[in-house]
Amino acid sequence: MSNYDIEHSHGMHVVHDGPRQAPPLLLIHGSGASGAFWNPVVPALAGHHHVIRVDLPGCGQSPPAPSYDVPAQAAQVAALLDDLGLRHVAAVGHSSGGYVATALAEQRPDLVGSLALISSGPRPDALLRQPFILRVLLAPPLGPLLWSRRSDAMIRRGISATAARPVDLPDDVVADVRGITYRVMRTVLRRNTAYIAERSVPERLAALEVPVLVIFGAADPRWEPSSAHQYDAVPNARVELLPGVGHLPMVEAPETTSELLLGFTATTADSPTMIPEA
Repeated sequence: MSNYDIEHSHGMHVVHDGPRQAPPLLLIHGSGASGAFWNPVVPALAGHHHVIRVDLPGCGQSPPAPSYDVPAQAAQVAALLDDLGLRHVAAVGHSSGGYVATALAEQRPDLVGSLALISSGPRPDALLRQPFILRVLLAPPLGPLLWSRRSDAMIRRGISATAARPVDLPDDVVADVRGITYRVMRTVLRRNTAYIAERSVPERLAALEVPVLVIFGAADPRWEPSSAHQYDAVPNARVELLPGVGHLPMVEAPETTSELLLGFTATTADSPTMIPEA
């Protein structure tokens, strides 16, 4: 796999893979992550799609932003898609990236042809007691002190604690996580909670006329796996639970995740996908 284009647009680091004339597929990472977390599934997806990966503001290689509200982040993604001249994009979000994808569809239904949410908790009460290492790193009094002193090994342990299977975490993934500040991480988590507390994700999706795929690890240690079935109430939604998989399906089970995404986009393809140039 080779990246054919890397750019910075609207305050975000953006990576493109696959032929630009192919149907567009937008990948949005979750909290404390970056676009590099999608690396295991990109080769398969780029064989069929123009894959667009963003580092959300303050994450990965993107600079901080004035606001980390979910709708504000969605507006930045919308501006990027407008600049690229894309419409009817298949938007895929992992964890809280699913909230940004949902907000994007709420704000700009013309931009989103289908939605796939991976490990996106539906509402605050579905959140489980978090793994010990994450509680230590993210909460006072130790969190602010330890965060800036995290070793590569500690970052790997923190990410692995959200998985149910052994995961290979390349150095670029670890470096992207290291670049996220404690303040940004805490702010993003608060804004994400506010978004789903105001209105649950299934309720938001039910108001949208868009096909939805929900992928959840049946062994997710962050969100109650059975909460995935709250999405059953969404019209045009399909829920897939992956046995033995935790919070990171695209890293823990990339082949299965790619197959599900490609099968979904093949059945929900829409056109045209680009706005003709004047």
